[in-house]
Amino acid sequence: MGIKSTGREKVLDEGVETGIYDIGGGKIELLESVKSDSAIQKFMDKKGEGIHHVCLKVDDVYNAIAELKEKGISVIYQTPKKGAEGFLVTFIHPRDSGGVLVELAQET
Repeated sequence: MGIKSTGREKVLDEGVETGIYDIGGGKIELLESVKSDSAIQKFMDKKGEGIHHVCLKVDDVYNAIAELKEKGISVIYQTPKKGAEGFLVTFIHPRDSGGVLVELAQET
């Protein structure tokens, strides 16, 4: 199928280990909780295995946050955090995105 692993990485601030796979024109990131109180573990305890979030790559996460705030859309991190692969990330709150957690990620 042409799917290639680009490696694994621990993101300790989020309490996860990631496995990232290049699918040509996009990526799939599989998450594993490494902390019993991580957001991913809480999600799995409540909903079981499945899709946790969708990620959109943006050119400027700070600008994206400002634009969303102007439109009354809540983000989880007002100041972006370092995520997998060194990306700066924030998330659109699910209550403002139809129940779907949406990550915004800027390559650094």
